[in-house]
Amino acid sequence: MTKAILNQQELIKRNIIQLLAQLTNTYQNTRSERQEIIVHFPPKDEEFSLLEELELLTVNLRGYASQIQSTGQIVNQAQTIEQLQAMQVLNIPQIASFYFGTNGNYEQIKSYIRTLDYLRLLLLEYLQFQSD
Repeated sequence: MTKAILNQQELIKRNIIQLLAQLTNTYQNTRSERQEIIVHFPPKDEEFSLLEELELLTVNLRGYASQIQSTGQIVNQAQTIEQLQAMQVLNIPQIASFYFGTNGNYEQIKSYIRTLDYLRLLLLEYLQFQSD
């Protein structure tokens, strides 16, 4: 790998680590909005509620980011790239419906959703640099 690619990869890694901390702070700031969402967006015919879908995404993405933070790599890289490509946040019906259907409301949760998706994209970029 060239020095420029290594520098770019290191920059992406730092951004991933920074987003991990930012996600924690943003999530803590969403407490009141999450309580409202529980009341106003109960699960309908879906397998998971809106908040459960967000939790599943969070656990997966934080897990990948934590692996990169601690080891600089992810086990089963090709499989992880496929999963991250398929894990498009706004393609999840409950999240998309909430995100686009609540104009001007729940801005902290929406910010959290955008941060999650940005983390997903950074993880993909980082892993694709490694696979080149």
